Amino acid sequence: MFMTEVSPLSGKRICITGGSGFLGSFVQESLHRRGIHDFFIPASKNYNLINAADIKRMLEDSRPDVIIHLAANVGGIGANREHPAEFFYDNLMMGVQLIHESWKFGVEKMVAVGTICAYPKYTPIPFKESDLWNGYPEETNAPYGLAKKMLLVQSQAYRQQYGFNSIYLLPVNLYGPRDNFSPRSSHVIPALIHKCYEAKLKGDPEVIIWGDGTPTREFIYAGDAAEGIVMAAEFYNGPDPVNIGSGNEISIRDLAEKIAVLTGFKGKIVFDPTKPNGQPRRALDVTRAKEYFGFSAKMDFDTGLKNTIEYYISNRDAILKKG
Repeated sequence: MFMTEVSPLSGKRICITGGSGFLGSFVQESLHRRGIHDFFIPASKNYNLINAADIKRMLEDSRPDVIIHLAANVGGIGANREHPAEFFYDNLMMGVQLIHESWKFGVEKMVAVGTICAYPKYTPIPFKESDLWNGYPEETNAPYGLAKKMLLVQSQAYRQQYGFNSIYLLPVNLYGPRDNFSPRSSHVIPALIHKCYEAKLKGDPEVIIWGDGTPTREFIYAGDAAEGIVMAAEFYNGPDPVNIGSGNEISIRDLAEKIAVLTGFKGKIVFDPTKPNGQPRRALDVTRAKEYFGFSAKMDFDTGLKNTIEYYISNRDAILKKG
C-alpha cells in the first residue's frame, strides 16, 4: 500500500524549516535516498521565523508545495526551567504564523512536527493520541509542549474551515549522531554520554545525574524519526495526530548504566533527587503510524547508542570547543 517506485514528493518544491539542524540533517538524508535533492532550507540568519514578514519572504523565495516544519527552540529540563517564556513564545509564534501564511500562500501540504511534551503528565502507558487532552503537561516543559500542541489545534481548524492539508506528528525523544552535546542545553542521552565519557577520561569516581533515576523514557533514533516524517509527508493526509516512536521504554537508571558501560566509565552513578525528574513515564503507542502510512522504527537501541557515542568521540574536540 505504501511502497512506490517514485516518491509522491518527487517533483514537489519542498521547504524544510530547521533543515540544517540535528533532525533536519536526517530528513535531508531520507529525501536523498528517494532521489530528491532539490529542497529549500531557510537559514536562521536570513529568515527569523518568529517574524511574519520573514516568513512571507521565505515563502516567496522558496515557493514550496510542501513544508516540513522542524524548526524549534528546544532543550532539556534545565533549559526548559531557565527559558520557559522564550520556549513558549518562540515556538508558538514560529508555528502559528508559518501555518497561517502557508495557507494564505497556497502551500499544498504542511507537515507540523510537534513534541511528546504535549502529552499530559500522567498519561496512561502507552501514550495513545486520543489521550492528548486528558490533563496538563509535566510542569517543567509545559510551556514548550503547549506551544507546540497549538499547532495541532490550528492544523485541524484550518483543515476544517479552509481544507488546508496540515498534518501533525508527535516524535518521541530523539538521539543519534550529530545531536546537541552541550551541557547547558542537551537532552538526556547526549548529556549522559558527555558526562560518562569525560568522567572516564578524567578518572572521576562518580557522575551525578538529575532526579532519582525512576522515570522512564522512550527514544527513537533520529534517522528512524526522519524516515517516519518523510513517509507521513508522502502518504498521510488526515486530521489525526500521529505518534512517531520506537515502542521501547527504558528507565533513566538503566539508561545511565547502559551508557556507562558503553563509554567505559567504571565509576559510581549518583542520582540527585533534589533535581526534577521530569515526566514520570514516556512510552508511545505506535499503532497509528504503522496503520496510516506504514512506518515502524528499525534501529536497534544498543546499536544506535554505539553510533552516537562513536560520533561524540570522533568529534569531541569540536564539540567541547563549541561548548
